[in-house]
Order: sequence, then structure tokens, then C-alpha cells
Amino acid sequence: MYFPVYRPRRLRKNETLRRMVRETKLSVDDFIYPLFAIHGRKVRNEICSMPGIAQLSVDLAVKEAEEAFNLGIPAVILFGIPKKKDPRGSEAYARSGIIQQAIRAIKDRLPDMAVITDVCLCEYTSHGHCGVVVKDQVDNDATLELLAKMALSHAEAGADMVAPSDMMDGRVKAIREILDQNGFENIPIMSYAAKHASGFYGPFREAAESTPQFGDRRSYQMDPANPREALREACLDVQEGADIIMVKPALAYLDIIRAVREEINLPVGAYSVSGEYSMIKAAAQRGWLEEERVMMEVLTSIKRAGADLILTYFAKEAAKVLQRKA
Repeated sequence: MYFPVYRPRRLRKNETLRRMVRETKLSVDDFIYPLFAIHGRKVRNEICSMPGIAQLSVDLAVKEAEEAFNLGIPAVILFGIPKKKDPRGSEAYARSGIIQQAIRAIKDRLPDMAVITDVCLCEYTSHGHCGVVVKDQVDNDATLELLAKMALSHAEAGADMVAPSDMMDGRVKAIREILDQNGFENIPIMSYAAKHASGFYGPFREAAESTPQFGDRRSYQMDPANPREALREACLDVQEGADIIMVKPALAYLDIIRAVREEINLPVGAYSVSGEYSMIKAAAQRGWLEEERVMMEVLTSIKRAGADLILTYFAKEAAKVLQRKA
């Protein structure tokens, strides 16, 4: 059909018709809300580069999770800031570690909320790298044992899902094996399968206090220029036992999300990272763009690309918009 018989604008003329034919629909069920937990009580350390986001002591993290849950957000993902850091990131797998405390507290208050945990050593190591460092290099195989211990400690504390983000080779297999051997065969793994060495992580490193003390993470995080490698990484994690495959970051990697969606028949997650959040907030503060509209447009683009789950610092704000428009 061609003009004038076919006029595409007929179905755009009012909001009711636009809603009826909308092809991609965001839902609050899509969102996972990141939280940063820190020791202490009644502690709220605002993150300068991430307006509205803060490091929260466990009591306040519980309140934040409850607020998100009451908005319909089904899950949080936890990141921890330890009391002390050491070369092997000991608090990451300690029973009394900050994440282990936060898991227990949130599950006690909100048993129906899904608590997901980030499994990576970078927040806990004195050198800021994601694994064991030997002669200024991250030792892949030595790191696997610690990541497995960390994931097991999270499961023992009550986590509903673990999410390894370290990008060590073989870590999904190591985590799957230790969980299964200890009676946690029903704990799913959401793998950061295609995590890229991105410039969009800057604000997160302030929030998580995880900036490397030397070098960078390009020897283990992915080259942003390699889409075929991203698919190989994702397929390897499926073979090792991942239940959900994640792409990180999201906005600059929509093509990778789409490629993974078409290649892999598992749920696909996408992490809309700190830099994506902060650049929208900064531009909106300067009056350069309309924050709510751009926020929803970006989240819709991630869903349109093929993501089933979206990790986003905008989760609460977007949930309020969806609630208002329902």
C-alpha cells in the first residue's frame, strides 16, 4: 500500500491509538534496582556524580529496597563497600561481610523481593582489581576459587540470584559447581557475559570505591569493538550454566543486546550503567534536555533492542512514571 491509500499517521493521531499499536512496552517488572551498602547505621553518603544515588547503611538500604518494592520493582542488585580492603578481598566472602548483612536484612523485611548480588572482588581488594593480582597481573585461575566462595556465601545468606561481573574465564562453571555441591542448585546465575571495558563506569567507581590502583581492566573486560567476541563470551557462559545473560553497558551496546537476543534462547539482561544515568541527570540539570522523556526513551530503546531485564538507577523514577500513566 502506498500514499494516499495508506497513511501511517492515522494510527498516531492521539494517545489512545498510539498506546493500542505500541510495539515495545516497558513494565516495572523489567527493572532491577542497584543498591550500594556500607557499614554503620543511619549512614547515607550521597554520590556526587550520581544525583539521587547514595551509599546506604543496611538499615537505610532496607528502607530503600522497601520503597522500590512498593513501587512494584521486583528485584535489587547489591554492591558492597567493606570496612577494610586487602589484596584478596577477604570481606567479599566473610559471613559478616556487608553484602551478607544486607541480604539477610532485606530478605527478613521483604521475603518476596528478589535479592541479586554482584559477585566481583573489585570493591573489596586494596588494589581495586577484580581478582588476585600476581606480579601486577590478574591471575584468572587463582581468582575463580575466591569468586566461588563469594557466591556461596551470598547463597548461604539468602540471596535469590548471584551475578558474576568479574569477566574471569570459567567463573560461571566454578560458581555453578560450588552452588550445586552445597545444596544451592536452584540459585540462578545472571552472568555479566559481555561486560565491556567502558568509559561509562566512572560514577560507579566513585559509588563503589573500586577504582584500580594501577593499570586498567582491559586485560579481562571486553574490547568495545568486538561484537563477535561478545557472542562467543555469551555462548560460553550458557554452556557453563548461566541462567540469564547480561550485556553491559546498555545504551552504547544496543547492537550487542540485539545480537545476543537473536543468538541465545535465555532471558537477556542489560545494565544501564552509571555513566548513562549521570549524563542524563547532568544534561537535565542544565536544561539541555527533558529528563523524564529522555529517561523513558532510553529505557524503551534497551527493551526494544531485546533486553528482558534492565538494571537501572532510574528504576524508581521510571516506575513512578509507569504508575502515573497506567
